[in-house]
Amino acid sequence: MVKQLSVFVENRTGSLLDVTAAIVEAHVNIRAVASFDTPDFGIMRLVVDKPEAAKEYLTSKGFVVRIQEVIGVELEDKKGNLNQMLSILAEQNINVNYIYSFVIRQGMAPVMVFDTDDYERAKEVLAAAGVKIV
Repeated sequence: MVKQLSVFVENRTGSLLDVTAAIVEAHVNIRAVASFDTPDFGIMRLVVDKPEAAKEYLTSKGFVVRIQEVIGVELEDKKGNLNQMLSILAEQNINVNYIYSFVIRQGMAPVMVFDTDDYERAKEVLAAAGVKIV
């Protein structure tokens, strides 16, 4: 499992910068980021190298932060692999709430990060299907 930070931010200019600046001040490295917005606020989701330290520092700066586990799977850079992974989950009636991707190292396959309502079953069915869990 991968630990992800969810940071609630105002939907205004510079709000994402405020989060990344605080993370730099905390000496934490960002490995993946995705941002989702509504008219009034946004949720910035981050995978970092020190999630507990990042949460503690961001909270001290007034941010509302939650740590949650998400699943990271490494997919071969091949046409149809994301579709195949999503098919495996759908066939087992496992919902994907959201998904985003990042590359851990140059030359390596992208890692798809997703949230689900049933982590254990998702890991089991993906591993059984030969999908590499990160």
